[in-house]
Amino acid sequence: MKFLEYTPFDSINLFLEQLNLGDCTIRGNLEAFSCKHTATDRRLSISLEHEILDYLGKSADSDPSSPVEHLSSRSSRKTLIYLVLTLGHIYPDYDFSAVRAHLFFQEEELESFKQMVDTYLSDASRQWAATNEGSSLLDSMTKAIDEVIKIRECDIYSYNPDSDADPVLEKGAIWSFNYFFYNRKLKRVVSFRCYCTSKLSGDDFLTGVASDGEEEDALIDMDI
Repeated sequence: MKFLEYTPFDSINLFLEQLNLGDCTIRGNLEAFSCKHTATDRRLSISLEHEILDYLGKSADSDPSSPVEHLSSRSSRKTLIYLVLTLGHIYPDYDFSAVRAHLFFQEEELESFKQMVDTYLSDASRQWAATNEGSSLLDSMTKAIDEVIKIRECDIYSYNPDSDADPVLEKGAIWSFNYFFYNRKLKRVVSFRCYCTSKLSGDDFLTGVASDGEEEDALIDMDI
């Protein structure tokens, strides 16, 4: 995955870099990646592909919880691999070796993303409006994402980890969410990660820039 710089994200990322809300701090970041593999990506992709195929060979079709039907599709396997690689880039210091792919959920509509932003970033939205001539933070975000990746053409995924696979839980996060916008035609992924910490945590977690060659493996148990 190649990190792509896009100026439409700059003002939003600057605003969410370390947003002071009194008793807590919000940090968020929009990033874009090309699905073009680096050499390390390519090796990991092959490894993951073999792991998935091995999983399929051992899975029973009669098992109602088995994702065989979905993982047997090559496009679904590629999607899983892209999401895992993107996670590895945006959280380069975190070990995802215990992550199971059922922690990724495909969102049926853009509305689920909008509702999440409205719910968790309501205070942030008021501050944005106060400093940006009354404009909407959500509208600004969706416009920027659309400019970069054509949001209506994307499959949207959320990553909802348990405590063993949450990159920010150990940092004292009160809440967090991760969304991925994947445009198959453009072969591009946009990630939006955001979390809130108590002032007592003193966390400076979301400051790294994506780098190549830092990805981690993921175990397979998926419904994409």
